[in-house]
Amino acid sequence: MKTAFTRVALAASCLMFAGQLLAAEPKRPECIAPAKPGGGFDLTCKLAQSGLKDSGLLKAPMRVTYMPGGVGAVAYNAVVAQRAKEPGTITAFSSGSLLNLAQGKFGRYDENAVRWLAGIGTDYGAISVRADSPYKTLKDLVEAVKKDPGSVVFGAGATIGGQDWMQTALIARAAGIDVQKLRYVAFEGGGETLTAMLGGHVQVTSSGLGEVTPQLAAGKIRILAVLSEERLPGKLSDLPTAKEQGYDITWPVIRGFYMGPEVSDEDFNWWKQQFDTLLASEDFAKLREQRDLFPLSMTGDELTAFVKKQVQDYKALAGEFGLVQ
Repeated sequence: MKTAFTRVALAASCLMFAGQLLAAEPKRPECIAPAKPGGGFDLTCKLAQSGLKDSGLLKAPMRVTYMPGGVGAVAYNAVVAQRAKEPGTITAFSSGSLLNLAQGKFGRYDENAVRWLAGIGTDYGAISVRADSPYKTLKDLVEAVKKDPGSVVFGAGATIGGQDWMQTALIARAAGIDVQKLRYVAFEGGGETLTAMLGGHVQVTSSGLGEVTPQLAAGKIRILAVLSEERLPGKLSDLPTAKEQGYDITWPVIRGFYMGPEVSDEDFNWWKQQFDTLLASEDFAKLREQRDLFPLSMTGDELTAFVKKQVQDYKALAGEFGLVQ
């Protein structure tokens, strides 16, 4: 009798849990990309959009909306202050978001202001030029900047102190170049930056690798350096690292999502379970690889701990460049 009762109770509890999960599924899911279309935030949202739809983990179609401004600051403030309880809204973030948080660039809100949901992949920083650029290697670029810092214009999807700027600043510092002498043009997102370089308005872009690989495949750009520890696998194995060219610089870029601070545990856990399932699937691994991202799977408490440590590390790095407010 006890065994039968236990089985009935367990079955009832499973049904109740399944019912709660079904009730928690959002009716109008949305992913906010905190920049204009075409950059890394757009890539991140569309990866989740495709993965969740194709796997059947999200029944309603998820729309991607764009909220540019302050390289993530406008979206962060809007989610915290105006959309704190929305159960169907996830917002893309990257290591660049965390670097800006470390410098106080998101206003009065810090890394504790949102609920960190899922990290779904890793990108790496990349230094790129047009395919017809006279710079064939990172050494060519560094020598040109050393000779005449004003002769080379760098473009990046952030202001001074942002992730893309930091990538070039670290290389400049390693090469003994005064970072203050770099000519730097800030754009709102990686898509704008790449368009500006292809149009000849800037000579070099610093970005995430995944943002520029479509143009690499089309033969429109050349990647001078990838900021990874060693050469990447597969179709990207021909790309040289900064490290092998004498500049001991690496910059991994986490890509993932957060939710509003007042989202209920039920709604948050529904999303967490979907991402836990998605990140464990082979189909999603292939989808991520197609977008030139690399494995990284963290959700909930694990991601929150990672984010908080990363922000502290970035505070120390920003302090080295005199950037902390």
